[in-house]
Formats: sequence, structure tokens, C-alpha cells
Amino acid sequence: MKTAIAYVRVSTQGQGKSGLGIEAQRAALARFAEAENFDLVETFEEIETGKGSDALEKRPQLAAALRLAKQRGAPIVVAKLDRLSRDVHFISGLMTHRTPFIVAELGTDADPFMLHLFAALAEKERRMISQRTKDALAAKKAQGVKLGGLNAKGIANRDEAKARAEALRPVLTELAGMSANAIAAELNARKIPTPSGGAWHAGSVIRVQNRLKD
Repeated sequence: MKTAIAYVRVSTQGQGKSGLGIEAQRAALARFAEAENFDLVETFEEIETGKGSDALEKRPQLAAALRLAKQRGAPIVVAKLDRLSRDVHFISGLMTHRTPFIVAELGTDADPFMLHLFAALAEKERRMISQRTKDALAAKKAQGVKLGGLNAKGIANRDEAKARAEALRPVLTELAGMSANAIAAELNARKIPTPSGGAWHAGSVIRVQNRLKD
């Protein structure tokens, strides 16, 4: 069995106290470790922001995980890339430590180049979502619309959901013609997680399909 170090992170005290974000990551890592025959010898848990290229200075648990990984000659495993950071420069800085990182949702075949690429794409996507949000709010205001429940966070969440759905468009196009249940089973068999990181079912397939129709 291969040895690995687990790292989980949430960015707010509220998320940390609820345990929901942490527990979801732990569960995802446990499933990954079982499927890929990894022994997670220690799990480091952190409640801290991932913002900024110097974020490692504010994240002692990640620094400790790096030290242990180096001592054990083991990789660090995270559930999703953004649990390391949403900053491509920070991801690049981590790679200089020459400690292998494995992102469970991307699989063991994702090399450092791929991690850089995914981080860069995610960063660009966030900037585009932010700009679209500002433009949409400005347009509504110019039209004299009372925004009410329409706010920056709501628009951002909607756009992020649409962006996640778009990432799944190629595989859903490939599986077009199958029932929602059959598509869910196939996605699970391929170990492709839902946008929220869980397992697929008919309802989640239909929700993504509907987003792609908008």
C-alpha cells in the first residue's frame, strides 16, 4: 500500500465549526485512498483563506504537511485543487518544494503541468465571472430595475454553476441519448464527480443538462 499525507481546508470559521466542508473533503479522500490503494498516514486540517500568493505563511498546517511529506517521501492528497489555493502563483510556488501533490477529483495521472493548467483556467474563469457579475448588476441598475434578491453573490453562484456545467458538456454530449439514470451510472463508473464533488444520480444529471440549455 502506498503512503500519502491528507490535507483538508475550509476558508471560514463558520465552515470549520459546521464540519460540513471538512467532512465532505475527508469522505472524498477516504474514497480516493480506498480506490487507489493509498494509506493516509496523517491528515492536516486548516481553517484559513487560500487567497494570495504568500498564503503558505498563513497556513501552518499546510507547511507541516509539506514537512512530513518530505520526511516520508510521500505525496500530499487534497480533495480538490482549490483546497490548496485559488491562486495560480501559489500553486506554482508549491511545486518548487518538489513534493508531489495529488488532487483526488483529477486522479493520479494529473502531473504538475496539468495542475498549473487547471489552476490558471480556474483563476481566469473567476475573473470572468466577477466581471460578468459587475456588468449584469450595472445593466439592471441602468434599466431602473430594483435588484432586490439579485445580488453579486447570487449572480456569481449562478454563473459558477453554469461554468461547472459547461466543463461537463463534452462527456454529456458523448452520452446523449441515454437515460438520466444510465448517464449517472456511467459518470460514476468513470469516477467523474458531480460539480459539488459527490456521486451522480438522475436528478443531478438533469439539473446539469438543464443548465446547459439556458
